[in-house]
Amino acid sequence: MEARLKSAASPDVMTAIQHLYKEIHSGGVDPRVLELVHLRASQINGCSPCVYAAVATAKKNGETDERLHNVVTWRETPFFAEPERAALALTEAATRIQDGAAGVTDEIWADAAAHFGDKQLSAIILNIALTNFFNRINRTIREQAGKTW
Repeated sequence: MEARLKSAASPDVMTAIQHLYKEIHSGGVDPRVLELVHLRASQINGCSPCVYAAVATAKKNGETDERLHNVVTWRETPFFAEPERAALALTEAATRIQDGAAGVTDEIWADAAAHFGDKQLSAIILNIALTNFFNRINRTIREQAGKTW
């Protein structure tokens, strides 16, 4: 399957995206948590270039293969701390909003808020939203893992 678009986004769009990333990374969240969030949303959405990029970036930030291979089964493994679990639960709830899914319940929100301050939660939520944005673009244009990332 070949990508449908060959041209890059306009400079204005790239500048806006850079500002969003700057805001995300200024939120005080451990970069490894942000990459776990990015990876999990991308797994849910079946976005191979984002899964590929999340794994590569997480490894650069010191993440282990053991944990990366188990993000998809984070509930059933002992490899994640409670704040990471709260971020992953928030990610899944915010990403799986189709077909009548419950979305972010009060319990999921309270758990995340118990581990992260307002600025950190804002950064995580923005990271989830931006990941879902890129997942949808990549799925639409059939971007392939490892081709341009």
